[in-house]
Amino acid sequence: MILNIHIQTHAAVTVFPFYLFKNGLSSLIDGAWGGSLLMSRRHRWKLDGTEAARSVTVNDGCLFPLQGQLRHGLMQNCNQMHACYLFQQDKHYDLSYDTGDKALECGRHVDIFKLWLMWRAKGTIGFEAQIDKCLELSEYLYNKIKDREGYEMVFDGKVCSRLQNIESEKLILVAPVIKARMMEYGTTMVSYQPQGDKVNFFRMVISNPAATFEDIDFLIEEIERLGQDL
Repeated sequence: MILNIHIQTHAAVTVFPFYLFKNGLSSLIDGAWGGSLLMSRRHRWKLDGTEAARSVTVNDGCLFPLQGQLRHGLMQNCNQMHACYLFQQDKHYDLSYDTGDKALECGRHVDIFKLWLMWRAKGTIGFEAQIDKCLELSEYLYNKIKDREGYEMVFDGKVCSRLQNIESEKLILVAPVIKARMMEYGTTMVSYQPQGDKVNFFRMVISNPAATFEDIDFLIEEIERLGQDL
């Protein structure tokens, strides 16, 4: 028997593959965004345990980032997963523009030639430096807002946050409104999503190699500016 596992925590990566292997089962790990950490000597320990899996996939369109090709329309009903954390139904624009849910792999088609060219241009050390920088910026953002007045960390250790001091029944509307204003002003854009009993919160993913600490500071202040009247 083979199990396909989408792993989101370090504890799960460490335990599950070895447990399955010990019991005669094979695991296929979907590394998704975090799988790229295998390229970093500083951070690859977070994926300890993956060596017991039969295979590990990495989404090179996220953290590298490799620009993929968009395919949509073919076998649309079969490919749609309706991932609520990606394709929210409460956006302020026409949802038909969310073409990612109309194609296999969320619209990102792996182009191995592009990956080869990027690898040739940057080298393994270049990829590693880029990944380390993104993680450094994420840690900087987390440390800036975890004790900042007006912000609330939704999950400890992850860059998921929302504004404080807002009535609970209105909290679900705050992130969509702020994101709509971000797009209207054209200053920045951050994903939001609900999770279980947690209503909409911002879920920050950093993958732009040109991002700076000043950009992170601007992002924090921009969220506050756009949400000050809510």
